[in-house]
Amino acid sequence: MNPWQWLTRPDPSPGFTVPKLLKLLARVMLFALVATLLSSLLQLTPLRPYLNTWWGSLLFVLLLYIPVARFLSADAFVPRRVAGPATTGKTAVSSAQRRKERNRYAGVRKGAPKYGGRR
Repeated sequence: MNPWQWLTRPDPSPGFTVPKLLKLLARVMLFALVATLLSSLLQLTPLRPYLNTWWGSLLFVLLLYIPVARFLSADAFVPRRVAGPATTGKTAVSSAQRRKERNRYAGVRKGAPKYGGRR
């Protein structure tokens, strides 16, 4: 597996394990390196006076961080399709019980009374 695939594939194991923390450290270091390189390159352009203000640096960080946020948090929030079935705390219901509940109102044509029922 090449290093890019190692960095971008989420780890399905629960919790923050040592490999997940190493991946997170590598991602943060890579992000800091890219941010520093882009900032130093933008200092050579006419944008320099704007990047030296607090709002200019804030815009720069937000414009850089928002697209990269998904890459940085790939292991923090594992998608359900990777994590497997989630347990919601409900007890197991038999198929007969589910069918009974589903068919409970199967033959009912009319809905609930509107406007308070009888008058």
